[in-house]
Amino acid sequence: ISCDIGNNVCMENANYLSHYIIEDDVMIANVNELATTNYAKFGNGILKQDEDEKHRIWIEVCNENGGRSIIPFNGMLAGDAYMWSKYKDDELLMEKFKAFTHKLYDKKRGYYGVIGKRTVIKNCGILKDVWIGSDAYIKGANKIKNVTINSDAARKSQIGEGCELVNGIIGYGCRIFYGVKAVRFILAAHSQLKYGARLINSYLGNNSTISCCEVLNSLIFPAHEQHHNNSFLCASLLMGQSNMAAGATIGSNHNSRSPDGEIIAGRGFWPGLCVSLKHNSKFASFNILAKGDYPYELNIPLPFALISNDLSKDQLIVMPAYWFMYNLYAIARNEWKYHDRDARINKEQRIEFDALAPDTINELINALQLLALYTGKAFSAKKNPGKKITDKEYIKTGKKLLEANDKIISELEIVAEGLENSDRKTVIIKVQQAYTIFRELVIYYGTVQCIAQVVENDLKNFVALVKQLPSVPKRNQWINVGGQLIAEDEVQKFRKHVHAGKIKNWDDVHAFYTMQGQAYDADKFEHAFAALSEVLNISVTEFTPEIFKQILLQSVQTKMWLTDGIYESRAKDYTNPFRTMIFGNKEEMDNVWGKLEDNNFIALQQAELKNFKKKVNDLIKVLKL
Repeated sequence: ISCDIGNNVCMENANYLSHYIIEDDVMIANVNELATTNYAKFGNGILKQDEDEKHRIWIEVCNENGGRSIIPFNGMLAGDAYMWSKYKDDELLMEKFKAFTHKLYDKKRGYYGVIGKRTVIKNCGILKDVWIGSDAYIKGANKIKNVTINSDAARKSQIGEGCELVNGIIGYGCRIFYGVKAVRFILAAHSQLKYGARLINSYLGNNSTISCCEVLNSLIFPAHEQHHNNSFLCASLLMGQSNMAAGATIGSNHNSRSPDGEIIAGRGFWPGLCVSLKHNSKFASFNILAKGDYPYELNIPLPFALISNDLSKDQLIVMPAYWFMYNLYAIARNEWKYHDRDARINKEQRIEFDALAPDTINELINALQLLALYTGKAFSAKKNPGKKITDKEYIKTGKKLLEANDKIISELEIVAEGLENSDRKTVIIKVQQAYTIFRELVIYYGTVQCIAQVVENDLKNFVALVKQLPSVPKRNQWINVGGQLIAEDEVQKFRKHVHAGKIKNWDDVHAFYTMQGQAYDADKFEHAFAALSEVLNISVTEFTPEIFKQILLQSVQTKMWLTDGIYESRAKDYTNPFRTMIFGNKEEMDNVWGKLEDNNFIALQQAELKNFKKKVNDLIKVLKL
């Protein structure tokens, strides 16, 4: 009924085919129903003529009560979803976003569905109100209704057997296979749903994979991995590079009479096997939780930490800098693999994958203050029990002890307040090691950014570098906007520009992301130098050639330590008797695992170290330091 059919189209057993524009070279075989209604919206949250507001599709991300709902539209980026769900106190911004979405479409009824060139649809049940790009492959789907499937020759999308997809937007280059159920969802480009995954009222960012498990009411930034049938994610904001283990239950523990709790986790969130968390909880970047049921709400401001529940002593244990002490291979490979796997062609948002970046550096500097505070309090409790002093004095005492590497620190039980909603202790362990590592990492980060500034601008002397520095370096706060780091000041300016009508549509919003991406290197350099000067306790005028040479040489030592740590953390697997006992001999182990000396990632890191050493030596000569 009422179809336009292009050249070289093959159709067989299409039982009911209505109101479709079928482009060239399409194949349709064994499809029960392929139809477009007169009110088709193809997954976009819009209304057609004479439709009531109750028919609008919203996606209830981050919160089960719908308080952070967003209106889906084709082309919605993770940054759009974040700002729409976050700034609910800004009613004008919410109205503007809604108006931007309406501008993309009109209210006219009667739009035809489209099946793009070279698309194949076979052995399917019902496809209703579906817009399909070119070069898509759809085989054995049970039902697809009110969905846009973006696909083209360079980014082919595929949908496989047993899938049921309703009210959604599917990005370019996505793959959905084997019994997937998705309702009210957006799947950003180059992501996958597999093996019975359930995705409901959620946004899944680019280059992510969910298989076997259930995800509800969540906003997930790019590079998320979740592969296990019994893992459950609900009412959460995960800010990218996250990995969910089997049995993890992130959500569902309501602490009030309504399902209004939320979990917020910074980049690199990694709940371990069978972890169960309570709403509300909040985590800094690159937090890993050891197996266990966490009975109380958590607020962990310390990054790169291992969090564990000590049942024998009934206390929470937090080990800051865990990754850098015990698993450098994993954290280095994490940032490398996501750079490597970023399959996006149109990179409208500049996603940050590096473990050391403005967001984590700010957390490290905050952690240095907190560790000094906790240490100062523990020392005072031991030496002057009952005496109360100010937090500023505690920090001063703790900092003095930690920077002197005082032996008394090993005798202290260092506890923290406000990390868990309970009366039991939260014990911070390996504080001295963490403080030393965090301080070294901030200096390393700042130095690496200075090196990049010299190299990229071809500076010939130290004076030229100093001229690049702001007179008063400012360590801005940064916001993770859908995987892209943007200075908080710029986000506030953006909101004002939306209010004032200077930003008029979603294209302008996406242009803002692009502009911020182009300015990112310069902004990151200013932030890095501000962090460096803060930790070194120097001003711009006190930044001398001698200090620069010193931190350059120190950065080489840090890079050597990081590279050695990457090798050693992987080498443990080859020497641990409980890992190797399953093999009859070394040859069997090497054939199963591959030889340690043939590990491409380790070889890459060692080559980077060699290049870094050369770059620093050349810099010292060129700048005559």
